[in-house]
Amino acid sequence: MAKQTALAVVEEINLPALNKELLEGMQEEMQGMDFTFDRIRIPSGGGIAFEVPGEDPENPDSEKEVYGVILDHHPINAWWATEYSGEKNPPDCASLDGMVGTDRETGEKIACASCPKNQYGSAISKDGTKSNGKACKNMRRVYFTKPDYLFPLLLVLPPTSLTNFSDYIRRSIVGKNRRSHEILTKFTLTKDKNAGGITYSKAVFSPAGILPADIKKQTEAYSKEIKGFTRTIEISTDDYGVAEPSEEDIM
Repeated sequence: MAKQTALAVVEEINLPALNKELLEGMQEEMQGMDFTFDRIRIPSGGGIAFEVPGEDPENPDSEKEVYGVILDHHPINAWWATEYSGEKNPPDCASLDGMVGTDRETGEKIACASCPKNQYGSAISKDGTKSNGKACKNMRRVYFTKPDYLFPLLLVLPPTSLTNFSDYIRRSIVGKNRRSHEILTKFTLTKDKNAGGITYSKAVFSPAGILPADIKKQTEAYSKEIKGFTRTIEISTDDYGVAEPSEEDIM
């Protein structure tokens, strides 16, 4: 059996000043505004480079490898009654914790685990027939701080990337008695094909190093504070676009 190399401590990392004062300033300056995070996106068509915010919002940068420290990640669920057509309509039912959804029209609270729309076989194909996928889209928001970026970035994982992320957290974080904010994570993309031959991109994650003790203290405190923002941002079509084949086509 090959000997596993121990994960090295990152000697130099230029993270922004992660502190409570920064968050308090953000909260004060943006009072009454809709709080958003710049997004890193998975491209369509099986591209292997992330779309990363640059100076021109209309022309994002491309990066095949992205490094960052995960500050928060949590599941979200969203269901739209009509098929996505480019309009920025909020979901008809949404959950910010993956457990309890709220019907936008009635305000009814619905347990995601038992909701009929969150069961395999509930999705409707474009031809109007039922398919193997779920009508409700299960996703995960991943917030991470990237070297040389002042504010955290948001990566929303579509259903097809959830297994890779779960495996990473299970094996490299929890399985090693670590927390995700203690590790420098490497984000990459790989190509895959569905049963119909459509190529799409899947996010892949791997540990790139352990943070120094002083940086760990900063990221731990920042992680705790930032959840007051990240866990309250409403779900929109920006969370689930058309960057991949629909879930029912994958299965």
